[in-house]
Amino acid sequence: MRTFLAICMLALCMLGVGLPAAADQRLFYQPLNVDAAVTPAQWQQLWRATRAQGGKTLIVQWSAYGDSDFGGPRGWLANSLRQAQAQGLELVLGLYMDPAYYRRIDELDGDGLNNYWKAQLGRSLGLYQRLRKDWQLPVAGWYLPMELDDLHFRQPDRRQALYEQLQGFNRQLDKPLHLSAFTAGKLAPRVYGAWLDQLAGLGLTLWWQDGAGTGRLPALVRQGYEQALPCRVGVVREAFRQVNAPGQAFAAEPAEPKLSGGCHAEAVFALRYRPWARAVLPQN
Repeated sequence: MRTFLAICMLALCMLGVGLPAAADQRLFYQPLNVDAAVTPAQWQQLWRATRAQGGKTLIVQWSAYGDSDFGGPRGWLANSLRQAQAQGLELVLGLYMDPAYYRRIDELDGDGLNNYWKAQLGRSLGLYQRLRKDWQLPVAGWYLPMELDDLHFRQPDRRQALYEQLQGFNRQLDKPLHLSAFTAGKLAPRVYGAWLDQLAGLGLTLWWQDGAGTGRLPALVRQGYEQALPCRVGVVREAFRQVNAPGQAFAAEPAEPKLSGGCHAEAVFALRYRPWARAVLPQN
């Protein structure tokens, strides 16, 4: 009996002292132009440390942002991701992001919104084809950086139009499509969870952002939405705390992600805020 208790105590101690967090198996990385200053040796150090912390999958939020392609197939982003793969990290590679996306979906409605989405998916499809041809990075999936929320897709007809567009887009990809969503509290949790479940039924990998970092909704409200999620929808744990005042440019400081250990796959947003990355990646 004493031996059994000793083993149990040892196991508990091991859990408490430095074993990698389960959520750090999947990490979002948001490329920024300032990251071009990171040296190849620093990238190698970063990816090695990420693996040591339990990292397995790197979800790269985009590979083109507006007019910036981060140097293209031989640029700093592509080269750094090749180093990440050399260290054993698998990649989910992001597609095209329009810097005006959130403003545009605020302005548009009906056919205008549908046509805008169609145009953006077309740009991502063209980028997908170039990435496969020119970058030649083996990937485990593709990430579409246009996030969904229940403010702009509150109406059933908008959700149905989005469903049909994503269905057609997904059929043209050679690997699974990843997509993330957050809640503005505009749909009831049950309806919101059913919507994400419908999208996941297309074969997408859906991620729900837990909202702990932005803090726009009370914790109990966020918890209600999380409890309504089907198990096949993953949860992104926000490892930051937003500190800018309303109307100011986004600013955040690192915070520990709140893991749940439930039935959902978990990921962390973002690598930039994790302790081993803060000395390498410039902070915003």
